[in-house]
Amino acid sequence: MLAETADGGWNEATPFPFIQGTDCCGRVVAVASDVDSALIGKRILIRSCIRANGWESLENIWMASDFDGAFAQFVKVPATEVFPIESDWSDAELGTIPCAYGTAENMIHRAGVDANSHVLIAGASGGVGSATVQLCKRRGAKVTAIVGKDKIEQVKALGADAVIERNESALSILGEKSVDVVIDNVAGDKFPEMTEVLKRGGRYASSGAIAGPMVTLDMRTFYLKDITLIGCTAWDEPVFPNLVGYIERDEISPLLAKSFALADIELAQREFTEKKHVGKFVLLPPAMTDEQKSNFNL
Repeated sequence: MLAETADGGWNEATPFPFIQGTDCCGRVVAVASDVDSALIGKRILIRSCIRANGWESLENIWMASDFDGAFAQFVKVPATEVFPIESDWSDAELGTIPCAYGTAENMIHRAGVDANSHVLIAGASGGVGSATVQLCKRRGAKVTAIVGKDKIEQVKALGADAVIERNESALSILGEKSVDVVIDNVAGDKFPEMTEVLKRGGRYASSGAIAGPMVTLDMRTFYLKDITLIGCTAWDEPVFPNLVGYIERDEISPLLAKSFALADIELAQREFTEKKHVGKFVLLPPAMTDEQKSNFNL
């Protein structure tokens, strides 16, 4: 009999019953007594990864994992995680940003991607992967993306310099010691190739393992090539302010695959599992009623 083990997820058990939804934008309708009331009425994005013990500690909690999330008309969060933003993007477009782009920017930031980097991105058509393509190109990096055959043209349109079909061998196409950085949320049985294509001193960053968490690592490749393995869950302090700045300066574009009414969440989740989209699905709550606006003095 196999012993029961944790799933390798967050630090604390999810507190059911529970509201999902890690991405959130909106307007502030009320603040606590110790928070500047000038925030009321401002359009904002919410940072969904919270370093509750300060930036010196990597311990973190997440909206929609450790406390109720954004699949709701109203959301309550610490004021430290509220970021005013000036942008002409729609609410649905802003709603694509927090989790996917924050996760992508965190990996890119920690891996030190710059204009001299050649970056290989596995799973490049998903929410995080497609954000990673765009954010790497914003830094001037050369990007090679791995995607399914039916999404090649869409990922090229995001700026990828080269695209490898998912069932092909990245090692055969690129060769050994060919890339500076691998950003891989796929893992699974293709993991050994990801270390082989890295140059001496290369960096491998990951925040997920959608093809399987158990991988084979040849320790000789790891130490003989001086590879750095970077696990990324807790977001670093510059990550979210960076994203707000990119949006306000029109340096990135939203990747909105489709939007649904909040009441159609079941339909949205069913369609999401089909994996036919590039970018993000967004749920839109009902507009505030006149009575609600009156209650909040809006």
